[in-house]
Amino acid sequence: MRVFKAFFFSLSGMGFAWRDEAAFREVVLLAIVAIPAAFLLGFSPVGIALLVLVHLLSLVVELLNTAIEAAVDHTSLAHSMLAKKAKDCGSAAQLITLGGLVVLWGVNLSGYL
Repeated sequence: MRVFKAFFFSLSGMGFAWRDEAAFREVVLLAIVAIPAAFLLGFSPVGIALLVLVHLLSLVVELLNTAIEAAVDHTSLAHSMLAKKAKDCGSAAQLITLGGLVVLWGVNLSGYL
């Protein structure tokens, strides 16, 4: 029963992120376009698998970033260097993930995978 409830809590979280976070919608739409493109471009199975995994990782990182921002904002809306640090680190994590996607796409397009 707990797993059933947890599944619906997870769907609720994705619903909040979709509704409230433009960045989450953008990462979802990027994956919806990019993953089929990888198949159409004839990338190797390993290349496609890596692209799918990193696109999913980017979605996970964006959800975690959204959670950090919500928790920080819930704690206080006052300006705080610790709040800025938390939010900026979450954003940096997503930047690294998206940078990895760019590199992975470049490797796939160059034919090395």
